[in-house]
Amino acid sequence: MKKGCKYGTHRVIEPKGVLPQTAMKIDNDMNIYDNEILIDVKALNIDSASFTQLKTANEKDSEKIAQNIMEIVNERGKMQNPVTGSGGVLMGKVARIGPALEGKTTLKAGDDVVTLVSLSLTPLKLEKIGKIHMEIDKVEVTGQAILFESGIYAKMPDDMDENLALAALDVAGAPAQAARLVRPGDSVLILGASGKSGILCCYEALKRVGPTGNVVGVASKESSRQKLQDLAVSHKQFVADATQVMDVYNKALEANGGKEYDICINCVNIPDTEMSGILPVRDNGIVYFFSMATSFTKAALGAEGVGKDINMIIGNGYTKDHAEITLAELRENKKIRELFEKIYC
Repeated sequence: MKKGCKYGTHRVIEPKGVLPQTAMKIDNDMNIYDNEILIDVKALNIDSASFTQLKTANEKDSEKIAQNIMEIVNERGKMQNPVTGSGGVLMGKVARIGPALEGKTTLKAGDDVVTLVSLSLTPLKLEKIGKIHMEIDKVEVTGQAILFESGIYAKMPDDMDENLALAALDVAGAPAQAARLVRPGDSVLILGASGKSGILCCYEALKRVGPTGNVVGVASKESSRQKLQDLAVSHKQFVADATQVMDVYNKALEANGGKEYDICINCVNIPDTEMSGILPVRDNGIVYFFSMATSFTKAALGAEGVGKDINMIIGNGYTKDHAEITLAELRENKKIRELFEKIYC
């Protein structure tokens, strides 16, 4: 059996010398190297920005979306949307573990897992695509995938439905970052607050700010704002189009007593929302861009253009203990769990 690189560079076809995520094409032959894990894949949870783009480009036609996904995987050896550059995560069952990983992993053949590394770097081979769940970014598939030695994962919890766990773990980096960034007394603005990552961030922020803080959620429509209010995961909520910067700015400051915010978390899954997160934040404050629709260029030059000296954090999908933090939220909050079960199960 061949020896592989910890980071999967042995799978890169082109261009040589880069890591699998950056590569245009990787080897998706399912004969594993000595330090790889083979997974029988049941479902893909496509990144929200990617799935939104796929739906728009294919006119929300399931057959066209399935064909588009299959074309991407066949061409690249992985599910990496060429427009957004993002992927998602997968759910499956461990089929085989390379001998070099014996004693180095808690996994064993037969374990149900969710990979917590992006599909944009995961070798993937699909036999067929089944049902596409348009409203929850989920695609049922038959196929196999490779998890590299450096790849992170979560075993399916035994106290919740696998679809519930998959939906939450897909965005686990966001609420975990909120837990790390938010401090008592902070004012926190959350864009895209009514989506699954936004709701979890609101809840985590609300726990952290304490009685002197302020968590404000921005929703795209009144029904979403009402959902946030019913969940009681934010102090205030308002409706705004996140691409309309000045409208967001004015409403955001009004909801915070005229003051700029300490932190903004951007969970919106469409482009051109960077400045709606930057403008309402005070100097030396923090903007966390979880959305994969974020443009670094627009964020960096936009902040410079309005004279904002702020700390901008790229939405790294991995934060230490992020799976445990996110699943704990579902166990803690009955309302969120019931909502997620209604939507995703």
